[in-house]
Amino acid sequence: MARRHATGRVTDSAAGLGERRLSATTIAPEARRGRGATANPDGRFETTRREILDDGWESEAGPTQPRTEVSAERARTIISRNTSPDIAFDRSINPYRGCEHGCIYCFARPNHGYVGLSPGLDFETKLFHKPEAAALLERELSARAYTPGTIALGTATDPYQPIERRYRITRGVLEVLARFRHPVGIVTKSNLVTRDIDVLGPMAADGLVKVAVSVATLDPVLARRMDPRAPHPEKRLEAIRSLSAAGIPVMVIVAPIIPSLNDHEIETILERARDCGAREANHVLLRLPHELDDLVNDWFAEHYPGRQSHVMSLVRQARGGKAYDSSYRTRMTGSGAYADLVTRRMRLAKRRLGYATERLTLRTDLFTRGAALGAQLTLF
Repeated sequence: MARRHATGRVTDSAAGLGERRLSATTIAPEARRGRGATANPDGRFETTRREILDDGWESEAGPTQPRTEVSAERARTIISRNTSPDIAFDRSINPYRGCEHGCIYCFARPNHGYVGLSPGLDFETKLFHKPEAAALLERELSARAYTPGTIALGTATDPYQPIERRYRITRGVLEVLARFRHPVGIVTKSNLVTRDIDVLGPMAADGLVKVAVSVATLDPVLARRMDPRAPHPEKRLEAIRSLSAAGIPVMVIVAPIIPSLNDHEIETILERARDCGAREANHVLLRLPHELDDLVNDWFAEHYPGRQSHVMSLVRQARGGKAYDSSYRTRMTGSGAYADLVTRRMRLAKRRLGYATERLTLRTDLFTRGAALGAQLTLF
């Protein structure tokens, strides 16, 4: 029987009787098939730490694979504000917390620590949806003091992750924005975004929307390891094609660029995306804030042990000798010789392929506060 000590360390009352001791947070592959994270460490705010032990009692039935659990999160507001000088928006909406795509490199993983959950397997199996998102948004946009500005949709977790098919919260948010004629920028790696072309198309005709589609690799084997439940790379390219054909401006984001793993694909991804209709392009170098450093290292140790040391050496070279540097201006693209080389390759490829040199600016002058359902009309 396992028990928890006062220190929070889980051990076994029959230690030494044939149990198999795993690392403190690593989970056996058969217990996480189809998931991205190889471990489930405690969040950085927790006061206890766990250690996994197998005493053999469940060996006959085999390990239980965690199922996706979705809970409601009762938010008081839905628009988040930021004052970061190095991003092009000052407000955002995230309809979901956690993401079933399970991308091992997701920089939002550490956010799960704020709700007492792990940035590892918990992040992709214990999800939260915000059922009042559309109503909250309508209320906030209707406030007299509200001034319109582009809302970024899906800056932390994907607004079109698999559970959106059931909950349709992103769809509801877009319908509110369309009624208010409010600008929105969407970031996703899912072809589910094409479901909402009927809403996005008319908004695009008025200069109110653009979509950024993330493509880290075109290699299906690597994609399945990095993004186990995200759509196939070809599905993402088809989404770019469909959106573009509907007149919706599309940006391709080559993200994350992981040294010595997918960086050789930069030009190919840009070329394929441009052929599908992408107008703009951007990139993000691998970011490893907080617990993500250990999670990604553990993932490399399992999938690419021979490259781990070299990859992490290049990452640190691009981050001032650290796993991550959160300094504005360089946190997205890094600094130093390797980061500069990637930036130059992006610039040259974009110029050769005819990508726009200036980012599309969405309109704010069409915003109408009187679009709230049931709002009383005014005479003057």
